[in-house]
Amino acid sequence: MNIYNDYIKEIEERKLQGLHPKPIDGAELLSEIIWQIKDTHNANREDSLNFFIYNTLPGTTSAATVKSRFLKEIILGEAVVEEITPTFAFELLSHMKGGSSIEVLLDLALGQDLSIAKQAAEVLKTQVFLYEADTDRLKQAYKEGNSLAAEILESYAKAEFFTKLPEVPEEIKVVTFIAGIGDISTDLLSPGNQAHSRSDRELHGQCMITPQAQSEIRGLQAQHPDKSVMLVAEKGTMGVGSSRMSGVNNVALWTGKQASPFIPFVNIAPIVAGTNGISPIFLTTVDVTGGIGLDLKNWVKKLDANGEVVRDENNDPVLEEAYSVETGTVLTINTKTKKLYNGDQELMDISKAFTPQKMEFIKAGGSYAIVFGKKIQTFAAKTLDIEAPLVFAPSKEISNEGQGLTAVEKIFNRNAVGIAPGKVLHAGSDVRVEVNIVGSQDTTGLMTAQELESMAATVISPIVDGAYQSGCHTASVWDKKAQANIPKLMKFMNDFGLITARDPKGVYHSMTDVIHKVLNDITIDEWAIIIGGDSHTRMSKGVAFGADSGTVALALATGEASMPIPESVKVTFKGAMASYMDFRDVVHATQSQMLQEFGGENVFQGRIIEVHLGTLTADQAFTFTDWTAEMKAKASICISEDDTLIESLEIAKGRIQIMIDKGMDNEKQVLQGLINKADKRITEIKTYEKPALAPDANAKYFAEVVVDLDLIAEPMIADPDVNNKDVSKRYTHDTIRPLSFYGGDKKVDLGFIGSCMVHKGDLKILAQMLKNVEEEYGKVEFKAPLVVAPPTYNIVDELKLEGDWEVLQRYSGFEFDDNAPKGAARTEYENMLYLERPGCNLCMGNQEKASKGDTVMATSTRLFQGRVVEDTEGKKGESLLSSTPVVVLSTILGRTPTIEEYKVAVKGISLTKFVPSSKLLTVL
Repeated sequence: MNIYNDYIKEIEERKLQGLHPKPIDGAELLSEIIWQIKDTHNANREDSLNFFIYNTLPGTTSAATVKSRFLKEIILGEAVVEEITPTFAFELLSHMKGGSSIEVLLDLALGQDLSIAKQAAEVLKTQVFLYEADTDRLKQAYKEGNSLAAEILESYAKAEFFTKLPEVPEEIKVVTFIAGIGDISTDLLSPGNQAHSRSDRELHGQCMITPQAQSEIRGLQAQHPDKSVMLVAEKGTMGVGSSRMSGVNNVALWTGKQASPFIPFVNIAPIVAGTNGISPIFLTTVDVTGGIGLDLKNWVKKLDANGEVVRDENNDPVLEEAYSVETGTVLTINTKTKKLYNGDQELMDISKAFTPQKMEFIKAGGSYAIVFGKKIQTFAAKTLDIEAPLVFAPSKEISNEGQGLTAVEKIFNRNAVGIAPGKVLHAGSDVRVEVNIVGSQDTTGLMTAQELESMAATVISPIVDGAYQSGCHTASVWDKKAQANIPKLMKFMNDFGLITARDPKGVYHSMTDVIHKVLNDITIDEWAIIIGGDSHTRMSKGVAFGADSGTVALALATGEASMPIPESVKVTFKGAMASYMDFRDVVHATQSQMLQEFGGENVFQGRIIEVHLGTLTADQAFTFTDWTAEMKAKASICISEDDTLIESLEIAKGRIQIMIDKGMDNEKQVLQGLINKADKRITEIKTYEKPALAPDANAKYFAEVVVDLDLIAEPMIADPDVNNKDVSKRYTHDTIRPLSFYGGDKKVDLGFIGSCMVHKGDLKILAQMLKNVEEEYGKVEFKAPLVVAPPTYNIVDELKLEGDWEVLQRYSGFEFDDNAPKGAARTEYENMLYLERPGCNLCMGNQEKASKGDTVMATSTRLFQGRVVEDTEGKKGESLLSSTPVVVLSTILGRTPTIEEYKVAVKGISLTKFVPSSKLLTVL
């Protein structure tokens, strides 16, 4: 009884937080609950029945296995529970959606009792989460002449699991709720500092937006019980920053509908909207839950009498309201006409939200069911040796004769599944593709594990070249939350077949390397497709897509993803970098020059940025591709020269070998396989068999941007512009300012060098600047704290070999110790150098933060409100983003430097340089 009593005690503790009992996922507790159900005189029997029926997680959890087997006993008459009839037991099995429930249903359907077998077959016809072991059993039974097996296969071939579902309602009534003005970061919907609770959906739901907002949503629901609440980003984009399945889960928890009456706190069908649409990776997450994402376009550029755009004093377009969506506005979404209405007034066309594919997701309650359903239909038709009837919307295939291919079009064509041989697809086509590399990170990994359990997956797809589970987002503090969650996560992922940062057996030293840095190393083919559980999955080899935890789970389980081929924007360069500039300034200038060229319109949003950085190795080029997440791009592709790509692959091989030497490879020798593939790719390039990926000369782009390096005269800073009178202009990444804007007197309270936007060269710049300062002034004195978090351990090791780490140690007041990691987050900082554990640190904001109200100068990518630094009542916290030398000098001075001070400080230092490809220069 101890484990049950512990559960009851936990329930009482959760009541104090206003929470319901935590869903059960463990076999031991559920076994005890079943024992109490069987004991008809047990005092806990009624509660135990409720826990068993309504509060047990499905899929491949150990509790689901116990539940499935007990339901089988009831169906076979081996156990009698008055409240659970055999018919009800079948209903419960139908809601468990895979894993042991499918095993039980197959046992019954292929069993000797015909009456039971027929009932089981009817339930099986509704299920789609079947894996090879399940389909093999069906196939074998069919070959042996089992008529029910044939009947099930015929149903699958007709896709009756989909066709018999209720149709999407023609009209969906919504009532609006303005969640915020301007871009809404997913951090508002699921704060990073609450990452530890994401797998506890009800608890995590309490952190969405604010308690006041939650109360207002409940008020709207009470006032409009027949309508769905639609969350709106007014004058901005919804869901920027990251995919955050937890963000969509929270929105669904508050505004969606319950997926099943027998599965607690799993809601689907949220409706979200933005004046400037939905961030691409966030929209993918909405699709996972069968939700709807609308691009409202309710604010438009104001035009003068001549049809010219009216601009304000900052030369930004003046916007005027086309129609109101203020909180409480009742609107109608018509899924047939694909229009948005206010009463009888048509507001706009919303057909992009209701493509045939998206309509299928909505009907099926999410994209997973469609992906698995298509696979099941294909399997059944092949087994029956028939042509599968056309049930699902055909893939959209766009092929423009005589038109060349962009880089992303080439990659998608190579990895496409189910396309007729010789068929060439262009942007706009909707296609299934094989995924080569998959990454899971630690604050979303627990949710990915849950998703894998819910879709009954037990092992990684054999077609995935390699997959990695990181420990970077919880690297800063090894607190009780991390100690409870991370080992469990690492064991699950290790057992599933991923290379894991922490070895569950304790054989190798734990790594906390930033996930996208590791993925950048283990991507050994620039033709690869990468899916990663972080918005900054933006590799400088291949094309990488940041994704929600569910899409990561789907890629791990199936080795596939489905998506449209995005349009591309080509970015090239001309001119030369000034000697005192750093490549980070080129990155910022790209965004600034693009916005200026296109009148404030972000042509990168939702598209691929094909950046021609041929002369930069993967480490350095990553600084650009990483930032494209903040440019709101769908993804990015780096076009490299042959020699540079070979150099990058050799670096990658060396780092993969380090992982092997540490003992991180698994039984299938995945890491060694990556080295072998890298060797093959290098040979292909050297022998001219297959040169580095490049677009065709006659490829078609949405737009082309030529960045003029000659125009970059001083360091560039991305400013959150926290005091802009237009709220919608705050906390975007579009306000790029030159250093001189700050006049050399803006106070800086803390500096941060680290996370994914820096490479080894940045840490060498830091070391050299400290030596220069000491040489000039006799000592190094910080007037503001400087926090340094290298992205990977191999960078630390390489710096030690080259002597730079010793320099950093000499000037530091704190150095991380893996044998005694911090047990609590730092709340105060001294004016000194902190050498923190490799990982995300301040950029993530879920553990370490700057002091409230600080002005932070950082190499990070995150400037969202409350992410790196929170506000005080009297002062807004702000995170300004800049290059490493600017951050270093700002902490030494305690303020922003003047351009003259900056030039002196970097004199003689080898900054990250970039020279445009000579091939492109001859064209330009």
